[in-house]
Amino acid sequence: MGDEVIIGYSFWGFLGPGITDTPDGGRSHRRPLVDALIKQGHQLVFLQADRDRLEAGDDFDGRYTFACGLPEIDVLFLEWRWNIPGRNTTPCGTPGHTCDLHRQHELLDHYTIASRIPTVIWDKDRQLPTSSAWRHRPGVIVCEAALAPSTGARSLLFPVDDALLDGVDSHALAASPRPITLGYVGNQYDRDEEFDTYLAPAATRFPHQVAGKWPDTSRWPHVAFLGRIPFPQVHEFYGGALATVLLLPQRYALAGQVTQRIFEAVLAGCLPLAPAGIRRVERFVPSWLIVRDGATVINKLVHLRAIAGSREHVKLIAGCLRHLELFRLSAQVRTIEAVLADLAEAVRPGRGLG
Repeated sequence: MGDEVIIGYSFWGFLGPGITDTPDGGRSHRRPLVDALIKQGHQLVFLQADRDRLEAGDDFDGRYTFACGLPEIDVLFLEWRWNIPGRNTTPCGTPGHTCDLHRQHELLDHYTIASRIPTVIWDKDRQLPTSSAWRHRPGVIVCEAALAPSTGARSLLFPVDDALLDGVDSHALAASPRPITLGYVGNQYDRDEEFDTYLAPAATRFPHQVAGKWPDTSRWPHVAFLGRIPFPQVHEFYGGALATVLLLPQRYALAGQVTQRIFEAVLAGCLPLAPAGIRRVERFVPSWLIVRDGATVINKLVHLRAIAGSREHVKLIAGCLRHLELFRLSAQVRTIEAVLADLAEAVRPGRGLG
């Protein structure tokens, strides 16, 4: 856009590794995106609590600015929060309460409604109803991390740092020892059916590990669940696993949205087997890695174990890396710049970006 834009950025999570006992997939990509926007010449002010400092003891030497009030901004950028009963729907001060939703209401009321500040809603978890009035409000653009976003929404994928993509050596990754044939990192949320179909059968046949929050595992006594692992150990975990399966809630799969797990795995050389039911699945992985049922997963794993370290293995990893171009950080930044430009065009002169 040429001029510096002051972006009020609202996220409930961490810029660094944070703490172990909390869900926050944004740790894999939030800080590179933030740093890239700053490099573009924009000023960012973070509008939720500084959880890195308060919970993890990280302050990044004051590199980032957090504001608990309502500072002057040009654009409000929200990583969308939603009702989580017993957590952010309870009164402030209640044990276990988090104030992310209350704060989001305050930001929307002050900036979007009262001040008519242009607003970007990044619905990363597909929790904003298609009927939501925010999707039709002037001065608001909704983005989704999907290849087939909802009508009227823009596609803004989870970004992978260009330097990471450009620095990976597929030969070195193929040569690394991988004692775990099947590994999975992720939480249980809305994944039981996919777990039953694609991962549980293979777990009876191969060395495997599942990391993440799985509070109800009684139906899979044969599966080795590790519980949550610290975020810095995710790369190490995938670095010792030959393959994983992209398990997605249906609301993700139907929209062509895969989580950050795909690039966390591939950058460590762990091959992602992708269920055929994921919309536009061929955009995410080489066709050989697409699977249709548990038997196919088992057959693929048998073959992958046989070729581990070979030229064919190298080619598969290289193919996965090429597919990650879809998520390249510089491309996602261009998307954000285009969204900001469209918002600037839409608002009246003298208001917000105008």
